[in-house]
Amino acid sequence: MAEALLHVVSKIGATLTEETTKAVIAKLSDKVKNLKELPEKVEEIGKEFKAMSIVVKQFSTPGHSDELVKDWIGEVRDMAHRVEDVMDKYSYHALKLEEENTMKKFFSKAYYVKVFSEIADEIIQIEKKIENVVKRRDRWLQLTQLIPNPLADIERNTPRISFREVVQADIVGIEHNRRQVTEWLYSDKQDSIVITVSGMGGLGKTILVANVYEQEKINFTTHAWIVVSQTYGLVDLLRKMLRKIGDQEHSHSQLMDLDTHDLEVKIKERLSGGNCLFVLDDVWNREAYTQIMDVFQNLQACRVIITTRQEHVAALAQPRHQLKLKPLEHNDAFNLFCRKAFYNRMECKCPQNLEKLANALVDRCQGLPLAIVSIGGMLSSLPATEYVWNETYNQLRGELANNDHLRAILNLSYHDTPGELRNCFLYCGLFPEDHKFSRESLVRLWVAESFAVPKEQSTAEEVADRYLRELIQRNMLEVVDNDELGRVSTCKMHDLVRELVLSISKEEKYGCAYDFSSMSQMDKDVRRLSSCGWKDKIAVKANFPRLRTLVALGIISSPSQLLSPILSESHYLTVLELQDSEITVVPASIGNLFNLRYIGLRRTRVKSLPESIGKLSNLLTLDIKQTKIEKLPRGIVRVKKLRHLLADRYDDEEQSKFRYFIGMQAPKQLSNLEDLQTLETVEASEDLAEQLVKLTKLQSVWIDKIRAVDCANLFATLSMMPLLSSLLLSASDENEELCLQALKPESEKLHRLIIRGCWADKTLECPIFLDHGRNLKYLAISWCGLKDDPFKLLAPYVPNLTYLSLNRVCSANTLVLYEGCFPQLKTLVLKHMPDVCELKISDRALPQIEGLYVVTLQKLNKVPQGIESLRSLKKLRLLHLHQDFKAQWHMNGMQQKMHYVPELLI
Repeated sequence: MAEALLHVVSKIGATLTEETTKAVIAKLSDKVKNLKELPEKVEEIGKEFKAMSIVVKQFSTPGHSDELVKDWIGEVRDMAHRVEDVMDKYSYHALKLEEENTMKKFFSKAYYVKVFSEIADEIIQIEKKIENVVKRRDRWLQLTQLIPNPLADIERNTPRISFREVVQADIVGIEHNRRQVTEWLYSDKQDSIVITVSGMGGLGKTILVANVYEQEKINFTTHAWIVVSQTYGLVDLLRKMLRKIGDQEHSHSQLMDLDTHDLEVKIKERLSGGNCLFVLDDVWNREAYTQIMDVFQNLQACRVIITTRQEHVAALAQPRHQLKLKPLEHNDAFNLFCRKAFYNRMECKCPQNLEKLANALVDRCQGLPLAIVSIGGMLSSLPATEYVWNETYNQLRGELANNDHLRAILNLSYHDTPGELRNCFLYCGLFPEDHKFSRESLVRLWVAESFAVPKEQSTAEEVADRYLRELIQRNMLEVVDNDELGRVSTCKMHDLVRELVLSISKEEKYGCAYDFSSMSQMDKDVRRLSSCGWKDKIAVKANFPRLRTLVALGIISSPSQLLSPILSESHYLTVLELQDSEITVVPASIGNLFNLRYIGLRRTRVKSLPESIGKLSNLLTLDIKQTKIEKLPRGIVRVKKLRHLLADRYDDEEQSKFRYFIGMQAPKQLSNLEDLQTLETVEASEDLAEQLVKLTKLQSVWIDKIRAVDCANLFATLSMMPLLSSLLLSASDENEELCLQALKPESEKLHRLIIRGCWADKTLECPIFLDHGRNLKYLAISWCGLKDDPFKLLAPYVPNLTYLSLNRVCSANTLVLYEGCFPQLKTLVLKHMPDVCELKISDRALPQIEGLYVVTLQKLNKVPQGIESLRSLKKLRLLHLHQDFKAQWHMNGMQQKMHYVPELLI
């Protein structure tokens, strides 16, 4: 490394005049003797960075109560940050210098002299500070104070079940409360009734109400569960309510145009003429209900359940309808603990030699269900020995010294997490309450931040994916949905866990979540900054020279007030995530952010990107989905490290009647981007096939506006991609035929296939189904005229599907799901199928189905025959069908027959 760096920097000397060289050496004589010594200095400081990083991982703040140790660790962390910055700066400019073809212009010489002189100055300052940190340790700290957590060296097995499954299964000690709330729901009073369930965090308010809601919602014509949280917006809350109660008349853009009054009128119309059940979960102030209570007035048998931690919110209900939860009794707490800690033993029984310790641990949790689940989950992955459990108990006792029991439990769980996972875990706290993370976005963010790096034969993305799975297994993140391969699709962080994360992040100088009114009080050296949903019109002067990450989702008022100073001052910025913000322009100064690796502009109003994007040589992810950008700048092909290009624009389905999105024009010389893994979505062009040949790392490819003449070359090229796993093919219009005979994928990883357009061969006698069909897990077909029953045609070729969607497919009048078809299918979507009059479901068909969505089959006037046989069903939606459908549904008593379905919408 030293020789390579020395060669790079020595090029400066070769291009400087003798006079300039002497001036440079004189300037640095008391610091770095010669610019040629700089590479060695950088290499040396890099070794210091690795050592400091190890120290920070071993001695995290939650593991020590000694203030001297915490302060010293803080100093080491600050030094590690400074070293990381100077290394990034040096690496970038050294590479740029090496790429220079000529340096004849004087300003180029002067520029590099200035840059490397500044780096040398910074290294000298850092070295002096490191010496001071070492001296302080030797003077004030004893060796015994720096002994790592003994549990960190114990080999563990990770839990096998997710937190969500635990919450659903471990309903312990709430039977009486459940009966009480249920009784209030069915009181004789015909007017609206408000029920509140209150208590401190971790007592299981949401679990109790969710249990009641899932059991009783089938008895209400309208029902909805709405998470409110601390930072709610009135209009957003009303929009959410309208969507939850089944509004299908308004598109997303139309809902955005409705004001408060319009939304209230629409909701009242929906609620009239029936009984309804609403749950407002996690309400922090009275206004969250009082501002919307008008929609519930004058409704008969309307029930509203509110969960809250605040007593003044609980007072919204009459005293006889207020339930204040208390901690679990010891027996119930012990049973809950054993279910979690000994889930893999017969009857979840505690071993006799651990009973005393188990009881002591449960007592320390003081009846808080979340705390009990957390400590039980952690212990389930530790060896069931008295020594290990006793060590855990001793640490727990110290953590609980401040009587903040839940924080102590969660702190211990955090401290038990390996160092490489902590950064990933803390990162999730930068996002808002109840934020749902997609697996892909988290993986890309963690890779951009260098939390996950390639290991052995695994890519950085694969390593990050493993980190996510482990965090879920440790119950630190909660699964919301899984994809067709059984991987987590979306996940979230529990509110209480997020509070802990924010506390730790602030203490460890990891990052901060602020509103912008308090930005003036922030540390200017903050590394990661989050402020989401900002609506303040007050101008903000933001100067954060060390900022690495900016997460600012949903900024509404004057986003340029935030962006302009940060893009001009925060030279080390690595991640810029502005999803759902009102930003319209990306300043050209973004091209100066040499360290930028992730740009997220999804669902913003940006219309174009500056040409300076081409200067971002480290950029890995560019997400501009659902923006107004029509064309990428020419310079994008100079971003050689780009891995994920997400650039489609969604269209209005009702207007287009065909495409859901519009792809981008593929940039010329697309083949330069040889590291691309994701390409979504580009328009087909004459030379696209030729450009794609060189992109051998592509895993996901989405192509729009394909013409019949493009198929042969384009599909042949796609077939040769060795890593292809996801493929979308969309014709230029609904009449354009796609010839699938040329699609013969060599990649056995191709499991997701989306086809939108006519097929030249509608019998499925083509290689993608004949030869590759068994590898497909996800299949979505639109605008295909199969004419026959698609289930009969598809089932023999794609037996391993877990997801199937048929949209605007011309088919037979009667569809039959016969016994044995699609044995692994979990989700079935039938949408806009004009010919279908009848749907039959045989016994033992779809044995694993969890979600069935039948939407806009306007000739379907009968309840699907045999639908009650789908015993694994969890979600059922039957919307916009023939006008006689609902009458048939109620006449046949289907509501009662389908009582086992948690989410049912008719």
